[in-house]
Amino acid sequence: MLYMHIHQPWRVRPYSLFEVGHNHNYYGSDNERVFRKVADKSYRPMLALLGKLLDQHPNFAFSLSITGTWLEQAELWGRDIIEKLQELVKTGRVEIVAETYHHSLAFFYDEQEFERQVKMHQDKIKELFGMESVVFRNTELAYNDELAEKVGQMGFQTVVAEGWDKVLGWRGSGYVYNAQSSRPLRLLLKNYRLSDDIAFRFSDRKWSEHPLSAQKYMKWAREATDEAPLLNLFMDFETFGEHQWADTGIFKFFEKFVDMWLEEGGDFKTVSAAAAAHEPKDVISMPETVTWADTERDLTAWIGNAMQRESLQHLYSLLPTILKRNDEKLLADFRNLSTSDHSYYMCTKYWNDGDVHAYFSAYESPYDAFLFVSNVVRDIEYRAHT
Repeated sequence: MLYMHIHQPWRVRPYSLFEVGHNHNYYGSDNERVFRKVADKSYRPMLALLGKLLDQHPNFAFSLSITGTWLEQAELWGRDIIEKLQELVKTGRVEIVAETYHHSLAFFYDEQEFERQVKMHQDKIKELFGMESVVFRNTELAYNDELAEKVGQMGFQTVVAEGWDKVLGWRGSGYVYNAQSSRPLRLLLKNYRLSDDIAFRFSDRKWSEHPLSAQKYMKWAREATDEAPLLNLFMDFETFGEHQWADTGIFKFFEKFVDMWLEEGGDFKTVSAAAAAHEPKDVISMPETVTWADTERDLTAWIGNAMQRESLQHLYSLLPTILKRNDEKLLADFRNLSTSDHSYYMCTKYWNDGDVHAYFSAYESPYDAFLFVSNVVRDIEYRAHT
């Protein structure tokens, strides 16, 4: 089962303290530049390949989650990409998974805002693609038992999460599980080892398995499904062409693997189809929040230091006042600032090692990210009270 996530945030420009109260334009030209770059490197070529595979293989299907912030940018700078997605969805073998419109951590700060953002996303997906999903993924796969209870109450039938060893114990990620919820809710868990072999290690020349061939990966995939019925591959869509550049061979590798898997009698299902095809093996409980980020698989990528916590707490403290103002532009700016990327850019735990946090950051340092975002939050506060 293949599930990919598509997202771009509205990045905050270098916004000075001296602009607070005077200039409410927070977003610079970097957003268009980044979107157009990634569109050419990743979105267009990967969607073309996925369309080719759908045409060639009746048993090929996949699921996508697409944030509202990405869709807004695509409507401005990549309308043809939306049209291609619409074409693929019309095949009936491409599923759009629900999530928060703004890729936020709203569930952990304000459940009513979480519900509003999920509804916004459902409305946008219905408008563009004519479908309403029964599958949910929370931002960064941030999941716990309380989230399961909430999304079950909201009517979702399936949720995707990280298949973390500390949670699974002796159990494998290749089964359908029941979530710990009073409502019927099925749980599909990521096979993080085989997913991350593609998403993170594919072009790493220091990796002992480099170069990764389709034949080698097929062997691993067969071993993973010797007993379990599912191989759940979850990753960012931008893995293909942006995180792993075309000259690494990532597109050819993926096409060859899909061809081989299907020719040997395997298939690819959407999340909802995979969840419906198998009876749950057990109940999975996650009392503590698990995400798909970093070695800790928790929320510390976003709330691990004082800057991150202060920024998010300050922002969400403004929401009641903002809602009373009935100002759509002010509320939209709040929600764009709630996107988890802004807090992620402030992460310091691996900065000196130059890891993935630095790669994704829009700023020179986590401290710059905190400064610029904090200044914008101050301006939003000024607007909320004047």
